[in-house]
Amino acid sequence: MATGSQWMQAARPKTLPASLAPVIMGIGGALGLGSASVGKSALALLVALFFQIGVNFSNDYSDGIRGTDAKEKRVGPQRLTGAGLAAPRTVLAAALSCYAFAGICGIALCVWAGSYVLIGLGVLAALAAWFYTGGKHPYGYLPGVAEVMVFAFFGLLAVQGTIWVQAHTLPGRTWIASSGIGLLSCALLLVNNLRDIPGDQQSGKNTLAVKLGDKGSRYLFVFYLYAALVLGILSFKVRWVALVFGLAMAIWVCFPMLKVLQGARGKVLIQTLKQVGQITLGYGIAIAVGWAFQGL
Repeated sequence: MATGSQWMQAARPKTLPASLAPVIMGIGGALGLGSASVGKSALALLVALFFQIGVNFSNDYSDGIRGTDAKEKRVGPQRLTGAGLAAPRTVLAAALSCYAFAGICGIALCVWAGSYVLIGLGVLAALAAWFYTGGKHPYGYLPGVAEVMVFAFFGLLAVQGTIWVQAHTLPGRTWIASSGIGLLSCALLLVNNLRDIPGDQQSGKNTLAVKLGDKGSRYLFVFYLYAALVLGILSFKVRWVALVFGLAMAIWVCFPMLKVLQGARGKVLIQTLKQVGQITLGYGIAIAVGWAFQGL
């Protein structure tokens, strides 16, 4: 039976900034527009947090029953299903419980805001989360498709949805920044898949990292970081603030970038994943603060 610590590890806390950062950015946008609501912001954060945990548990379940995460192949954090620490049905129940709670919070948020179309988008997000590794033909095993979904749901939808339910308007700068944080979420996914290339090749999981190969994946990772940096700079209203943000982020992204370009592999990339998660969170908070104080 899995321990509490193992369940926490399976929730993959290093990936949670990918879901929380865009919502924080959206809250900052709502503040900048003078339309922020504490209650709506809290619901949006709960939706993002439990949705991401549900995604992580459902991936644990789906990859585990396929044998993709077999213990002898696994390089990253231990999985519950693949390592035999928890029954597959138990992991599936945990995933569905997280989805259900996120769904309840999401429906409440949409009804409160009168934005019923977002309920449909939330259903699409849930289906995309499940079929990432679930079903007979998971798109997470196809190169490039997962990246498009991550960019759309953890970038555009998360930021813009949070702003829309509070302000009912979407200024141009919000599209620029949401694209940037979407690319950082893609960078998180890429680091994870770069680490798992050997095991994924054996299991037939044809991710974009497997398709590009080791060298190509490392160059794409650098592109994600610096493209996100440029988009972040462009999203600020005041030039000197944009300059300070750009310089700070340029220094910060050098740490994971150099590790990846120098050939970091295996468990070393777990630390890199954590660093990219922290950068994603810092990126979202910095832009949120800028928008909140300087407006959009």
